[in-house]
Amino acid sequence: MAKRSFAAILGLGLALTACAGIRDHRGFVLDQALADGIQVGVDNKDSVAKTLGRPTFTGQFDPNEWYYVSRDTSTFAFREPRVTEQKVLRVNFNQAGNVVAVSKSGKELIASVDPAGDKTPTLGRKKSFFNELFGNIGTISQPGLPGSQKQ
Repeated sequence: MAKRSFAAILGLGLALTACAGIRDHRGFVLDQALADGIQVGVDNKDSVAKTLGRPTFTGQFDPNEWYYVSRDTSTFAFREPRVTEQKVLRVNFNQAGNVVAVSKSGKELIASVDPAGDKTPTLGRKKSFFNELFGNIGTISQPGLPGSQKQ
């Protein structure tokens, strides 16, 4: 009897740990003291790279924008990960490579995109199956279309 209750408790414990949440950190580990040490007009690309390291990514349209991104997520069981904390440090440089602006933001800038179902909305008319199947019959002999012959 004691073996059965021990096995039941062990099985219940294993079942409960299977649903435990998972915390994850991705990206840059931001040291607040180092980030606060970057000064506008004093630092340049080399000094920022020596202080913080290479950026997570650079600006897509302007290579003089460096981004350092840090994100903490939490996942419970089989659900989608939920962002618990996000920090983005953006450093702007001028053409000479000197720091002109430093800004910080958090998870308030995360955009939530909801898909419009399982179909992509398109412009134009909706065609039925038979219209799609037989809609091109007779269009090849019309003048001006590819495959037509002049008579």
